[in-house]
Amino acid sequence: MEPGYEESVLAWRQGKEESLRAEEGWLSLAGVFWLAEGEHVVGSRPDCPIRLPTGAAPDLAGAFILRGEEVIFRAAPGVRALSGGSPLDQAVLAPDTAGAPTKISVGNVTMALIRRGARLAIRVWDRSSAARASHPGREWFPVQATFRFEARFVTSGAPRLLRIVSVLGDVDEVTSPGRAVFTHGDRELGLYASEVDDEGLFFIFHDATSGKTTYPAGRYLYTPPPEGGRVVLDFNRAYNPPCAFTPYATCPLPPEENFLPLAIAAGERYGREGPTR
Repeated sequence: MEPGYEESVLAWRQGKEESLRAEEGWLSLAGVFWLAEGEHVVGSRPDCPIRLPTGAAPDLAGAFILRGEEVIFRAAPGVRALSGGSPLDQAVLAPDTAGAPTKISVGNVTMALIRRGARLAIRVWDRSSAARASHPGREWFPVQATFRFEARFVTSGAPRLLRIVSVLGDVDEVTSPGRAVFTHGDRELGLYASEVDDEGLFFIFHDATSGKTTYPAGRYLYTPPPEGGRVVLDFNRAYNPPCAFTPYATCPLPPEENFLPLAIAAGERYGREGPTR
């Protein structure tokens, strides 16, 4: 194991723990509310279609109005609503698929518009959520250098379409930027990346530990960008999808091409009761 390697992995894992417990981390999610055409009243009052946590927001915070593809938020009279730190009475919301979504804060609650397929929803975070403090923490396998692979990154002439199904049943076809091919023992294996950006590649995979010692639906892995046709697959940094921590996530699941006939006993474990979508 290279000097400092284990320490770098442990520091990365600590960052994942902190992001999980952040004010807008997965543990603070308090709901996802799918929108139909028309007005949807939002507040902590029991009869509000978009119900906010009791004590975290006003009884009546306002309303979201869906008109075609446009969603408008209108604050209720006397309610102090903020976006980007500035007060507002009304705003047209940009969804998360348009870059950074418009975020509306009322009391201890933050709300944002998300798009999944053809559907739109309001996602709600509660900064006062008890889960942020009570969650026992992520569980990890010990760091093992044997699960860090120098892989070939192979691109093909014809685009490779991956069929990505979400926990909601939505189906997306995404173009893979390429396949990371690595050797384990006498077997050559590979994973198709489903996303690429300036930060690197994103893989969703399932392996022989899934549903036993790791999350049943599979795990996620980011890598640095390929260099010279090579990419590092470090499974010590494999982590659970948000659905392992909240029923309000909309996780993409591994494509069939990324089911590995190999037990990857590295990265994040999963041994507690909880969401299994």
